[in-house]
Amino acid sequence: MLKREGSPTWFDRDIIYPVGEFEQEAVRHVQRIMRLEETGTMDHSTRSHIQGLQALFNLKVTGILDLPTAQKIEEIRNRYA
Repeated sequence: MLKREGSPTWFDRDIIYPVGEFEQEAVRHVQRIMRLEETGTMDHSTRSHIQGLQALFNLKVTGILDLPTAQKIEEIRNRYA
């Protein structure tokens, strides 16, 4: 699968419900950064935290792990790592 330009290495498409190990690992990566339980699923807590991050940074609030959200998460991770 081709990577979308500007996407983090751990992200390759919008994730509503992770299918396959790559997407589950992407969700676990986000959960790790947000200090949530690492389940690899888009559970209520994960969606809620993603929505909060989206609202905080004036992104479209969807609860979906989309490219703008993934880029913001990567920016935060790089800044505070």
